[in-house]
Amino acid sequence: MSMIHLQALEKIRDNDWHGAHELIQQHNDTLSCLIHAHLHRIEGDLSNAAYWYNRGHEAVPANSLESELQRLFTLAREA
Repeated sequence: MSMIHLQALEKIRDNDWHGAHELIQQHNDTLSCLIHAHLHRIEGDLSNAAYWYNRGHEAVPANSLESELQRLFTLAREA
């Protein structure tokens, strides 16, 4: 699964929000939920982001979008 996570994160890094969303929304594991949450945070849909962070068993982070993307890359590489 980590290849899917990394592909979605690379799409986010490359500003392909729609491509990342299409790829990750098919999955419901914890990291996919966190990536999905991050996408909605980027979009500015904070209530939807909160829903997906909750599904990933985390609170909405107070970090920057860039910091969160780096954190998610780290989680994906460790998976």
